[in-house]
Amino acid sequence: MYIQRFMDGLLAKAMKTSNSVLVTGPRQVGKSTMISHVLPKLRYVTLDDPFVEEQAKNDSRTFMQLNPPPVAIDEVQHAPVLFRFIKIEADKNRRAKGLYCLSGSQPFQLMQGVSESLSGRVRILEMNGLSLREITGDSFSERVLPTDEYVFSRSKTAKDPGPIWQIIHRGGYPELQDSGVDWNSYYADYVKTYIERDVRSLKAVHDLAAFRQFMVAAASRTAQVLNYSNIADEIGKDVGTVKSWVSILETSGIIYLLQPYAASELKRAIRAPKLHFRDMGLVAYLTRWLSAESLACGAMAGAVFESFVVSEILKSFSNAGLEYRDFVSYYRGRDKIAVQCDGQRVETESEIDLVIEENGVLYPIEIKKSSSPKANDAAAFVALDKIKGKKRGQGAIVCNCAAPMHLRDNLLSMPVWYL
Repeated sequence: MYIQRFMDGLLAKAMKTSNSVLVTGPRQVGKSTMISHVLPKLRYVTLDDPFVEEQAKNDSRTFMQLNPPPVAIDEVQHAPVLFRFIKIEADKNRRAKGLYCLSGSQPFQLMQGVSESLSGRVRILEMNGLSLREITGDSFSERVLPTDEYVFSRSKTAKDPGPIWQIIHRGGYPELQDSGVDWNSYYADYVKTYIERDVRSLKAVHDLAAFRQFMVAAASRTAQVLNYSNIADEIGKDVGTVKSWVSILETSGIIYLLQPYAASELKRAIRAPKLHFRDMGLVAYLTRWLSAESLACGAMAGAVFESFVVSEILKSFSNAGLEYRDFVSYYRGRDKIAVQCDGQRVETESEIDLVIEENGVLYPIEIKKSSSPKANDAAAFVALDKIKGKKRGQGAIVCNCAAPMHLRDNLLSMPVWYL
């Protein structure tokens, strides 16, 4: 049964307003299924078929003649020569809409072809795994923002989905929503396919076994500030190789590098990005947490919960048609701050897990897997008050609490299922 996606409406609108549309994203997030569902009458060609791929590569002119627009071409990165012909057709029919719907799951090759031939001529839609809203069938489509107005709107449709760690551990790939699909076998095949089909095609990767070891090392560091040297020491590779491999994970949609908030007033802020995996089922598989119960109680629970929340917030922006990279960052200071805890003064990290910036207002978010957050968990939010020309808006602690509530003025606790 087709799972309704927020991207459905974005694709339908893009095909009516743009000459060409490109749907990109990791393997198996549902790109081809969505295109067939939203555009059922469109001619569909996939270059996953080796015979079709060979014709597209070696006799591109004939391929284009046999597949005139409007047409959907899947896995188009297998024949980058087609971008030149698509550019010619797009330039001849500048006023036409919906000529080409392109898709592909190898963005590091795909985007190179687009930037070289189709820059400014194609609308790009970035698709990710299922969001919590899509998994639970919730139609709420606003991007996450920790304000009273958002919480009021969200409360109209938000429903507690039950054991959240079951959803986190299962992961967000559409096929896994079928309970009959074996979790371990699915991810084993996914990693094998990703490494052998996508990574093998890159000249930058010669040692596939080492790359798999690298993926495990990276997964164990989700929600941590990225330290290339640390990973290099663990897998026995040089820092340059690790940087190259991190770039592959990022551009293929496996991870997201959350950039630090940049402001001259934050002189003691850490400048390295924070590494977040996009799918927690993949993290659990790579780090061998084989059940939801073991993951929820294990050493990585806090980090996995943080990455899950960050991923959900990013999806809320993408699914609303917004470029999340323009809105989100994090903050971490080098100096610790003192807070009162159970009547005692203790030192803690000066860190804000996520900062959303809109219209000159900074909305800080702390992420805790606890069900009973405390106002002191948000002590670092005051660091944003130093920034000239910006206003600190309402903040939130996203956690496993039962319902939203005010912890103090300008600070909410928000259940994870309100995302």
